[in-house]
Amino acid sequence: MASPLKSLVYDDNRYQKAFHLFLERSSEHQCMKDFIHNILPDIVSSIGNGKPHLNVIGVGSGDGRIDLEMFSKLHLKHPGVTVDYEVVEPSSQQLHSYKVLVSQKSDLDYITFKWNKMTSSEFEEQWKLKGMTKKADLIHMIQMLYYVKDVEATVGFFRSLLEQNGKLLIILVSGESGWGKLWQTFRGQISVCEISQCVTTADVKSILDSGGVQYKSYTLPSEMDITECFSEGDQSGELLLDFLTEVDRFSQTASPQLKADVIKLLRDPACSREADGKVLFNNNLEVIVVDSPR
Repeated sequence: MASPLKSLVYDDNRYQKAFHLFLERSSEHQCMKDFIHNILPDIVSSIGNGKPHLNVIGVGSGDGRIDLEMFSKLHLKHPGVTVDYEVVEPSSQQLHSYKVLVSQKSDLDYITFKWNKMTSSEFEEQWKLKGMTKKADLIHMIQMLYYVKDVEATVGFFRSLLEQNGKLLIILVSGESGWGKLWQTFRGQISVCEISQCVTTADVKSILDSGGVQYKSYTLPSEMDITECFSEGDQSGELLLDFLTEVDRFSQTASPQLKADVIKLLRDPACSREADGKVLFNNNLEVIVVDSPR
């Protein structure tokens, strides 16, 4: 019998609403910015081998806010260097927001943007079809490996594009986060399509370890206020539940038992802590930095 649950990724408008609410309720972008300002400069200092030009690929770049934070640090470490930047993003809304953001900046003339409105798998297919041999000095994949069919193959492909001394930056939710516990418990019930997977850094590390691939990892502490999820009928709470489960209109379409079980776990200390009348979900992220193949 077919599941009545539908993946949120197929309703881009609702997904974007849920995503923006998630950003409002969480410290996701702040913890990424802390990493970019405090740790990233050392990571990117060794790329490029002194070349006057860098090739960068952003996979699942979203609206570009985090990308441009990264470029500000990259530019400080490599002043005078020009950048050829491939932006890979399947959402029209996000890509439009990114282009608007770029148009408002006057200090990005050292970057040549190439806009690719496509998924990572479509980008890979085109890259191979064209027989591209260009290598990248930096590739970042921020919160996007949930939306690929084969995580191992995707990571392997983009790692193969790295220039000598190049870096592949992967940011995902930590296996030790509330997401990890939620997905570990309900993966079989809420993972309802092949392009929306319950993937954490624990899965990526396991893949890299089994392949003998060297990497470094950094935990980014983050929380998300999910208090509204426990108020029946609250519209913001329902959007957050959709985002947490990746299920479109989860409250209306999940069985009463599944909904009750999910709500119960979200409040469990394994997923959240309570403080000042709020329920704060463990939204810890982790950055994995992979070097180019030797």
